[in-house]
Amino acid sequence: MKTLTTNKRFLRHYLEMVAAMAVGMVVLGPVLRGVLWLASLEFPSQYAELVCLEMAFDMSAGMVVWMRHRGHAWAGTLEMAGAMFAPFLVLFPLLWLGALSGESLLLLEHVLMLPLMFLLMLRRRGEYGGSSHG
Repeated sequence: MKTLTTNKRFLRHYLEMVAAMAVGMVVLGPVLRGVLWLASLEFPSQYAELVCLEMAFDMSAGMVVWMRHRGHAWAGTLEMAGAMFAPFLVLFPLLWLGALSGESLLLLEHVLMLPLMFLLMLRRRGEYGGSSHG
């Protein structure tokens, strides 16, 4: 019974972080574009790298706020935020070499970051599946 409860907490935490990432993306993306619009500037969306970095930042910010609210220590929180950016170490060179399009880059960013987050959570299973954090 304890394993089932731990697994439910673990899965719930993963889904909470994905939801927090979505909130960060939905809130911060329009805020950035609004600030740029007020300054009579436009987001340079022709650069796939900038689009991906901005999205990873927005998602990370939402996730960091949620994790800190839930009582997670900075080490695990920053590790999880790093999972948002780590795929770029492989993906950006592939984009620059012409092996990926900008649209593929954005899709692969998400395909890689979500399982990477899950693996990091498995590494700290006690923290993410337990009843308390930090």
